[in-house]
Amino acid sequence: MTAETLAQGLTPGLTLADARARAPGLRVADHDPAGDAAALDRILADFGRFSPMVALDPPHGLALDVTGCAHLFGGEAGLVAAVAARSARWRLTARTALARTPQTARALARFGPGGIVAPGGDAAAVAALPAAALELDPRDLQALRRAGLTTVGAVDRRPRAALAARFGPGLPVRLDQLAGRIDVRLTPHRPPPPVRVDRVLAEPITGEDQVLAVLADLLGDAARALEARGEGARRVALTLYRVDGATRTVRLATARPGRDPTALLRLFRERLAALATPLEAGFGFEQLSLAAEATAPLAPTQAEAGLGLEAPAADPAALAALVDRLSARLGPGAVLRLEPVSAHLPERAVRLRPALAPAGPAADPAAEDEEGDDAPENPPGRPLQLFDPPQPVEATALAPDGPPAAFRWRRVTHRIVRAEGPERIAPEWWRTPRARARDYYRVEDEEGRRFWLFRAGAYGGTPPPRWYVHGLFA
Repeated sequence: MTAETLAQGLTPGLTLADARARAPGLRVADHDPAGDAAALDRILADFGRFSPMVALDPPHGLALDVTGCAHLFGGEAGLVAAVAARSARWRLTARTALARTPQTARALARFGPGGIVAPGGDAAAVAALPAAALELDPRDLQALRRAGLTTVGAVDRRPRAALAARFGPGLPVRLDQLAGRIDVRLTPHRPPPPVRVDRVLAEPITGEDQVLAVLADLLGDAARALEARGEGARRVALTLYRVDGATRTVRLATARPGRDPTALLRLFRERLAALATPLEAGFGFEQLSLAAEATAPLAPTQAEAGLGLEAPAADPAALAALVDRLSARLGPGAVLRLEPVSAHLPERAVRLRPALAPAGPAADPAAEDEEGDDAPENPPGRPLQLFDPPQPVEATALAPDGPPAAFRWRRVTHRIVRAEGPERIAPEWWRTPRARARDYYRVEDEEGRRFWLFRAGAYGGTPPPRWYVHGLFA
């Protein structure tokens, strides 16, 4: 409860009738746990400006690991002041504490005056706190009070063996956590990115050109951090924090890992121009954060090292750069690529996926039996062009189970001069129980055109076999 509430005579546990008697102008509203949780989630997202390591501290608090973040706000005192000012913007009465461990900070914020604990002063800072700061079972807390142990310091001075024998082994551990002797790190609400850089602005900015100028600086810092790690970014997120507490995140994915600030800035220009909802600055953005959410190994190039010894050969990254630009402009789902899928039937062995999606595991059916005794050393080739569905043809074979001698397709008769096969592919009986086995042949006609034919079914069966052309070899 706030100081203003306590000054009017209101205390926790007071009935509504007594509260109205003490404060006639009291406004009453139904408790909305879902609304409180949603508001706390919005506050958590906004307080990500202070540190990427933000976690909920039930029942109604936040815990931040600000290691390495204080310099962005002029030191620890400036950081605590910035958190208090941000809480005031949310119309919250917040009590802040900064200590070596989250357990010490929680105890000081909930049961003490808060403040900044000097290095090595954790045990002294919590010694005067009431024993309730240990957050024990009510029966254990009552037993401590009856024994005259009303403060954390009084309990901490007792022999550990006696405390463990009376209250269990958890109490000594809890004492060491509050005194800073045991550090149990907090689990952030979202995993922190491998690389994150921030800019806290002296004055809010509103224009997109100003945003891009700050973004260029952030990309330069991120590139140096990625280069030190030997990595490149696959997914980058730009978070803009508005003065009024609203946040906006713009994400960008790339086909290949990269850390070139110029290329990434160009992609962000494309992405911002293609946003369905443009950036709304409101009263301005006061902080920008850039995070490399997904990274991959990327070896340094000679160009980065300044050697300039690379030959002017074709750049293998040109296609990836084109995919990145098209995906940023048209959306990730507009640019697709083929991905192999483990399937018996060739027409089902590939699928379309977004080009920026991470590649799945190898799905070559021939690779599944590589460790077996019957695995072929050189599996038969497949044509690049397939027909789906396969197209029926009229074929003539010299022997019932032999390769075709000629076939007629699209009103043109092709005489076969070379044939290789058969390659039998079993049917997918779990999908289509009545499907027939296929015998595939790679054939070449008199004009040098090469086809991939198959016979569905066997002679003597019912129905009779049918021939199809399934693909063309280049």
